[in-house]
Amino acid sequence: MATIEKLPEYRLFIHPFDVNELRKDIWIDDPVSAKLTINGKKYEVDIAYRGSHIRDFPKKSYQISFYKPSTYRNANVLHLNAEYKDPSFIRNKLSFDFFNAIGCLAPKARFVFLKVNGRNEGVYLELESVDERFLANRKLPAGSIFYAVDGDANFSLMSDLDKEVKKSLAFGYEQKCGTQEDTDHLHKMIIDINTISRDDFEKEIANYINVDKYLRWLAGVVFTQNFDGFVHNYALYRNKENGLYEIIPWDYDATWGRDVNGKEMESDYLRVTGFNTLTARILDVKTFRNQYKNLLKDIVNNQFTVDYLKPKIERMHASLRPYVLLDPYKKDSIDRFDKEPDYILNYIEGRTAFIKREVELLD
Repeated sequence: MATIEKLPEYRLFIHPFDVNELRKDIWIDDPVSAKLTINGKKYEVDIAYRGSHIRDFPKKSYQISFYKPSTYRNANVLHLNAEYKDPSFIRNKLSFDFFNAIGCLAPKARFVFLKVNGRNEGVYLELESVDERFLANRKLPAGSIFYAVDGDANFSLMSDLDKEVKKSLAFGYEQKCGTQEDTDHLHKMIIDINTISRDDFEKEIANYINVDKYLRWLAGVVFTQNFDGFVHNYALYRNKENGLYEIIPWDYDATWGRDVNGKEMESDYLRVTGFNTLTARILDVKTFRNQYKNLLKDIVNNQFTVDYLKPKIERMHASLRPYVLLDPYKKDSIDRFDKEPDYILNYIEGRTAFIKREVELLD
């Protein structure tokens, strides 16, 4: 029987005037002041809506910045995701746990129950922000971090949005930390990814990319089937000690057999070779392709199995169920919530069969 864990309760107070300010224009990022109480301790915070299309949903997602005290759980900022379109609530966390299990950096995540001005707002996923503290908490070297904010973050000279030559190689990225020199280096890398000769690519790309980490990230996207994950939904971190980039996944609710609207996505929808210019060039190198092939075989037999994932899925489901019944936006959908563990497990079985077939075609 799955262990039922008690969720932390977050009690948020926002002055009614500031509530009106937030609601006046949901697309404005300007925060308002609020008070947050966790385990009896009060924090003065700034709060703003977060996300793009998700701001239109009845259940809002939030970004919370701490200023008195200035940190909580060794972070200045945390994100509270409503997971509104995921009927299971667990896909984001399940994905990040999976990425960690296969050797990738990924944000920490945990479920909380949120109350705003005394009213139940329901189950939320607390997500760690990918920033300087993300690196410090893992004792990683300092470095630059760029968020991939739209389809132009495709490692190409061509836009993924309008299929024309990019007017700037900065398009698609938002710099979270670093200097202008880091931005210039990113531009140079993108140019070289597209212009290094085929004969020189294997040697030269190793000066830019931690290829092993990239292949592990690629495998994570492919197994979870995050269709947007190749040109979006990631952060790019350059380790200042070795000068190499690796990718950190972000926003993985549209995974494990459902798309961004929560609709069914067939388990063979996403090809194992993925997308984007960098992926295509890396997999064009026989050495890297064989490395990727062996990695897929290892993961499909170890971390991506029903035996490995079922206890994790059932534990999360059991812990969330009492709180979903208190969630004003989701309590009437409890029957659908109860069907999701089996739905995800069926996806895993279908995706496993597909990957085992396809991996043999990688020569």
